[in-house]
Amino acid sequence: MRFYQSTISEAERLTSSADGKLELLRTQELLRRFLPAPPVRVLDVGGGPGTHARWLLADGYEVRLVDPVPRHVEQAGRIAGCEAGVGDARRLDVADGSFDVVLLLGPLYHLPEAGDRRRALAEALRVLRPGGLLAAAGINRYASLFEHTAYAHLQRDGVRESVADVLATQMHGGERGFTTAYFHSAYDLVREIADAGFRDAEVFGVEGPTWAMLKATEQHTGASVADTPLFEAALTAARMAEPYPELLAASSHLLAIGRKPTPPG
Repeated sequence: MRFYQSTISEAERLTSSADGKLELLRTQELLRRFLPAPPVRVLDVGGGPGTHARWLLADGYEVRLVDPVPRHVEQAGRIAGCEAGVGDARRLDVADGSFDVVLLLGPLYHLPEAGDRRRALAEALRVLRPGGLLAAAGINRYASLFEHTAYAHLQRDGVRESVADVLATQMHGGERGFTTAYFHSAYDLVREIADAGFRDAEVFGVEGPTWAMLKATEQHTGASVADTPLFEAALTAARMAEPYPELLAASSHLLAIGRKPTPPG
């Protein structure tokens, strides 16, 4: 709560840097590949200030956003057509089978306890109609290794020890830089989705294998590369990497897709 309510502006994260823009564009194109045609009902759980709700509404979807941070709910509520309220992914105030799509694009990495992640996924399953779509994001277990290399921090003792701890435990304790978080491997994420009862679970690398190149270039030149051939090359690399599961480990974020089973007959 402290991190998102007063420390950073989540509203700018996906638009203020080239790697943020890459995350946004790739999330959009992956979701659009699986989303049913509008108009259908989308529950955006942990939807923050409404970055994804905004384009979903523009595409013709009906969006209800839930987030635990009052600042985010206030920001999302300013978006025309967006129903936004404070809520918890583990206890959704939503009727059974009332949504066609549930997005969990933040809760799973902000719930470090496995039991809490299971409860969030059980709630998503409950509120989806049969055959409904789940899209759930995770931060890649190896993302901090690439990120701190891009920042040129990794050789510092404290940073190296912190990143080594994340690699070994898949946990960040929230002591510095970021809030408490759980970091998934691709296998972990798709297994959690399948174990929760979703069928056809599959996982995608969002930013692809060269996102850290964008971050490093901007960090060390001070110039944006969001509208340059380097950005287009990184976007192309993310798309080309999709058929190769060994490259999932190089993305900063992972996106898992699954569907609620339909009753037999």
